[in-house]
Amino acid sequence: MIKDLVGLFPKEALNILLVLSLSFLIGLEREEHKAKGTSYTFGGVRTFPLIGLIGYMTAFMTDLSPIGVGVGFIVVGSFLLVSYLHKISMVGDAGVTTEVSGLLTYLLGPLVYSGKFWIATAIVVVAALLLELKEGLENLTNKIDSDEVVTFTKFLLVTFVILPIVPNQGFTPLNINPFKTWLVVVAVSTVSYGSYVVNRLAKGKGGPLLTAVLGGAYSSTVTTIVLARRSKDEVMPRYFAGSILTASGIMYIRIFLLILVFNAQLAMKLFWPSVILFVIGVASGILWTRLPDPDRHEIERKYAPKNPLALRSALFFAMVFLVVLIVTELVVKFVSAQLIYPLAAIMGLSDVDPFIMSLTQTGGKALTLDTAARAVIIATSSNNVIKGVYASIFGEKRTGNQAFYLLLGLALLGMAFLLFI
Repeated sequence: MIKDLVGLFPKEALNILLVLSLSFLIGLEREEHKAKGTSYTFGGVRTFPLIGLIGYMTAFMTDLSPIGVGVGFIVVGSFLLVSYLHKISMVGDAGVTTEVSGLLTYLLGPLVYSGKFWIATAIVVVAALLLELKEGLENLTNKIDSDEVVTFTKFLLVTFVILPIVPNQGFTPLNINPFKTWLVVVAVSTVSYGSYVVNRLAKGKGGPLLTAVLGGAYSSTVTTIVLARRSKDEVMPRYFAGSILTASGIMYIRIFLLILVFNAQLAMKLFWPSVILFVIGVASGILWTRLPDPDRHEIERKYAPKNPLALRSALFFAMVFLVVLIVTELVVKFVSAQLIYPLAAIMGLSDVDPFIMSLTQTGGKALTLDTAARAVIIATSSNNVIKGVYASIFGEKRTGNQAFYLLLGLALLGMAFLLFI
């Protein structure tokens, strides 16, 4: 029915109608801006549709010739330049937003003529939003530190610039794939960066318990050390020990999601252990924080994680991941697959991410899925034990002791799942 109705009109008529509609939307926004202003402003609801039609007519008459469209762009741009110079002579300090909007409107014509309707519509919608949200966007400079802009730029660099140019093929007899290696870096950095952003948005609110929740997604080991040290200043052993346990509970869901991205079959093997340990760790940790402490009082959250996207850190993680992956492959191929278990226990004593991510590459290939799943459980349990040791070393005595036994219990519960895999 709709196709039949559309077929009654010439294609060019529909194209012209679309150009007019999109151009009118930009012109309407600029007309509102002109009504609010007190000085000279170029164009409005009539001028912008005319510019859009000029763009379409140029594309139509030159059959979308780059030279023809380019000459038309220069002509329209010249008129807009004259308008801008006139505005400067009157105001002295003037923005160029309206003139740039005029150039964008001109280009809508060639886009619609070439059949790129979705792109033309999407660009106009985004442009209208940018124009309408002027005050809010300009106020962001007062709310966002320059360091945060640099951090986000690094995230884009790591994710959308470096990743696409990395070779996606195996090298060496061990079939090391640079693309998959850097993809691991991107995945871990994305999770850490997400936690980092939420931490920054929280602006110190939520106390150590929120630090534990967000820190578990960032790095439960670092969070454990930070909370343990803080417990010496705030003598609330149950609150801090419970927060430390909560961070380790969050670790399980974080690791499960990372594994799911790279090896869904391995992730499914770990689904129930991950979910159960996550629920028990977080629920027990929160309940433990609710138990009365001798000196119960309100405390602020003073810890915010460091920028997780330092390029040096990303490169270091990639190197560690490669070394661990190579060691894992060599142990499995030339020694014994059973040695992966003591290796998992050793790797759990440091940053567990590189080892577990290496298992996503070998699980189901060099290693069986069951063996890889057991190795993940051993590594995470070992990591919980070492975090308990850190809490005892760096924390207030009662906090350290409680945290050690809580994490030891979580580690033993994790090891119990070896009986079911």
